Amino acid sequence: MTRVKRGVIKNRRHKKVLKEARGYRGSRSRTFKSAKQQLLKSMCYSYRDRKNNKRNFRRLWITRINAAARLNGLSYNELINGLKKASVDINRKMLSEIAISDPDAFKQLTEIARKELVQV
Repeated sequence: MTRVKRGVIKNRRHKKVLKEARGYRGSRSRTFKSAKQQLLKSMCYSYRDRKNNKRNFRRLWITRINAAARLNGLSYNELINGLKKASVDINRKMLSEIAISDPDAFKQLTEIARKELVQV
């Protein structure tokens, strides 16, 4: 059987990993072994944090909505409940944007929610 020399393939693989690891500190960007280990860990972090990012933003939106709702005399829970009963379909991201940029429109939404809560 003939001998297989893997120099070119190995070099390409190493170059690919080291290119991905650019910007890491110390030997993690220079040596193949530690760069590969760090890349695996980084990929795990990025996958995990893509999920956490969605959670964090939702928490931020809810906090903003709650603060704006309390300024208008409702709690977050009452506001969302009233809007659902009034069949106002608006997501939390848009609600928080309205609360920040257009307080008058948000006040109208709280009035709609308040009317629905009183009716029931």
